[in-house]
Amino acid sequence: MIGPDIAEIAEKLGGAADTATAIGQLAAETGLDVDAAYAVQTALVQRRLERGERLVGLKMGLTSKAKMAQMGVDEVIWGRLTDLMRVPDGGTVDLGAFIHPRVEPEVAFLLDRLPEPGEPLGSFADAVRAVAPAIELIDSRYANFAFSLPDVIADNTSAAAFVVGAWSPVPDGLDNLGVLLEIDGRVAQVGSTAAILGDPRRALDEGIRLAGRHGVRLREGWVFLAGAATAAVPLRPGAHVRAVVEKLGTASLRAAA
Repeated sequence: MIGPDIAEIAEKLGGAADTATAIGQLAAETGLDVDAAYAVQTALVQRRLERGERLVGLKMGLTSKAKMAQMGVDEVIWGRLTDLMRVPDGGTVDLGAFIHPRVEPEVAFLLDRLPEPGEPLGSFADAVRAVAPAIELIDSRYANFAFSLPDVIADNTSAAAFVVGAWSPVPDGLDNLGVLLEIDGRVAQVGSTAAILGDPRRALDEGIRLAGRHGVRLREGWVFLAGAATAAVPLRPGAHVRAVVEKLGTASLRAAA
């Protein structure tokens, strides 16, 4: 049996991102399963690297139990971050580059060394140099932001852009910090870091384990986005977005009008 054409699927997804044009789901018609979807993701990101971008980190997806249940899965997913995706804290993004962008508040880690898979959380502070509030801008390349699990993995877990706030030393506890997502000064979402696998540090352990299955090892100096602490909110022209994480501070971005 002939498997899915990895290069062709990656080219379709890359073209959709380049032109900010939504496409239909691909997994059902191509027979894409989870392993093949990660192969597509690799090819999709390689396409960006060949244009001069460089890898700067990893991101997690489906890190809340509610999202897992919604997708009918029991495992989180991961994607790659490149330098071109990074927006300065307080910076402005051009919505013309995206199809249907949404924003969500997250916790970011700055890696100080390569953590080992299954390393106890007690050793976490030795592996992580700093922590910061963050905003991820997600933008599915599929019409209506609708997809299957293999579809979203192939699409690099909807990665589009991210903002990291000021780095600070890792506090004693990260498992139940209050999180706000503000749009134009009004609270749009309220959550807790407990929504990220019960503790964002567990997301790092999962990311190490899952990426390692596909031969990807986290590197010193990389940014790691642990996953969303609230539901994502559509990003409208002219909107000012701020993520507030208890003990960690804020991160913000603005959408061009």
